[in-house]
Amino acid sequence: METNWKFLTVVYENDDYLIHGLSFWSCLLKTTGERVSVKDPLYGQSHKMKIFEIEHEGTMTRYAAGEFSNCVWGLYEEV
Repeated sequence: METNWKFLTVVYENDDYLIHGLSFWSCLLKTTGERVSVKDPLYGQSHKMKIFEIEHEGTMTRYAAGEFSNCVWGLYEEV
């Protein structure tokens, strides 16, 4: 099954960003062991990012996250 990934935001290292009320940085602890290839929305460059799962109010949501460059992270949501 092919899935699509929607760009959410750029998160700079040590900046706070909340996903369903949880810190982005703590969400990185729940990796699935899978990876996905996504495009940088600014430069169009492909990046392989790890997939993470977050459970919120009984619903599991999958995210992809990884570094675009040193201390600059991209965050995508599976749609």
